[in-house]
Amino acid sequence: MRLILVDRSETQRRQFWPLTLSRPIWDLRCGMTSLAEKLQAKTGISDVAYFVPDYMAEAYRERTDRPVNQMSALTGQDVLILDARVKADSLDVSATGRSEVGVDEQGDVLYARIGTSDGKKLKGSDIDALLASAKAGLPNVRCTLLTWQYTWDLMLASPHQIIADFAAAGRQGIEGTIEKPSALRGSKKDVYVAPGVTIHPMVVIDAEHGPVYIDEGAEIHPFTRIEGPCFIGKKSILLGTKCREGNSIGPYCRIGGEVEESVIQGFSNKYHDGFLGHAYVGEWVNLGALTTNSDLKNDYSTVSVMLDGKHSIDTGSTKVGSLIGDHTKTSIGVLFNTGSVIGAMAIIMSTGKPLPKFIPSFAWFIEGVVTKGFGRKTLYGTAHTAMGRRKQKWTPAQEAMWDQIFEMTAEPRDEAVKKGRRAMMK
Repeated sequence: MRLILVDRSETQRRQFWPLTLSRPIWDLRCGMTSLAEKLQAKTGISDVAYFVPDYMAEAYRERTDRPVNQMSALTGQDVLILDARVKADSLDVSATGRSEVGVDEQGDVLYARIGTSDGKKLKGSDIDALLASAKAGLPNVRCTLLTWQYTWDLMLASPHQIIADFAAAGRQGIEGTIEKPSALRGSKKDVYVAPGVTIHPMVVIDAEHGPVYIDEGAEIHPFTRIEGPCFIGKKSILLGTKCREGNSIGPYCRIGGEVEESVIQGFSNKYHDGFLGHAYVGEWVNLGALTTNSDLKNDYSTVSVMLDGKHSIDTGSTKVGSLIGDHTKTSIGVLFNTGSVIGAMAIIMSTGKPLPKFIPSFAWFIEGVVTKGFGRKTLYGTAHTAMGRRKQKWTPAQEAMWDQIFEMTAEPRDEAVKKGRRAMMK
C-alpha cells in the first residue's frame, strides 16, 4: 500500500496563505510534527508519494527523495489517496478494503482507496483527472472526516497537539547536558532532553502544565524559562527567552524575547526582545529587535483576518497574532496589529505605530506605504545569503518557484503600490 498526499486546489490553498505559497499544506507544523508526519503515523504507511501545484514541483523535489507529481506512483499497488487538509485524529479510514471514494458535503474528494485492479480502469493524465475518474467510476461514501481550514486553526491547536505528540513519541528523561544550577518544575516524566542538547546554568523548565520536548542539538542559554507544553526543534537556540506555554519552534531557529503559543516553521530568527504571540511564522524570517505583535483586541472580541487584503474572515478566536510568510524581514521596532497577514519576501520598516493588517508579498513597506523597493532580485540575493549562513542553498528551482509566486501575488501588491504613490504625492 502506498500513501498519496494531494494538495492541488488553489481555492483551498489560498486559505493557508502566505505560509503555503512556497510549500504544500502537509508541510505545515502543528505540535511537534508536520501534518504529513501525523497522517503517516495514523495510517502506518511509510511508502509515500506527493502531488503538489505544478509551480512548486521542481523545488519540492529538491526537498524529498519521494515521488513528486509522478503518475507512475499510482500504479503497481493499492493506494490510499488523502487530501492534505484531513486531520489525522479524525482519520478512521482503513488502508485495506474495497475501492471507494470519500466525498464531503461540498463534493470534494477527501480520500480515495483504490485497489490495483480498479486503478487500471481509471483514466486521467494528471492526479486531478484521475480523482475525477475515480469519483465517477467507484462507489462514493459520504465522508465526515474533519479538515484543517485556515493557518490559525493549526496555531490554535498546536499546544494540544504537542501534548498528544509527546505521548505518542514515548520519550522522557535527560539524554543531553543540563548544567547547574537549573530548575525543573513538574514531573520529570513530562520532559525530554535529546542527545546533543546543551542547557546552560540558570534555566527553568516548567512542565507543570504540559510536556517539554527539546530536540537534538538545541542550545538553551541562561535566564531562559520554558513553559510546557512546548517543542523546541533540532539545532535551535533560545537566548534568555521567555518561552511561554504552547510554542512549537522548528529546527535551526534563534529565539529571544517573549514568545507565546506560536508556531515557527524553522530556520527563522527572533534574536531580540519583543513579543510574538499566537503567531505562525514561516521559514527564513528575521524579526528585528523589539518587533512585536498584538494578539488580543482591547474589547476582547474575536479577531478577524484579511488573507487577500479585502475580505475579513472571523477566526472565532480572541487570540490571533500574525501570519508571516517565508523570507520576510522586519526592522527594529515594528508593531504588528492583531490578526495581521504579512506576505512572503516582504521588507517591513517601522512606523512607530501599528502597521496595516495586510501587507502583500514582495512588498517593501517603507515610511508607512507599500513600494516596489529595489525589486525581487535584491530579495533573492538576501535569501541566498541568509540560506548560506545555515548551509542551505538557494537554487534555480527555488528562484523559478518564487518568480511564479511573484506573479500569483501581483494584484494586491500592485494595488497597494498605486495607493502608496498617491499617498506620497499628497
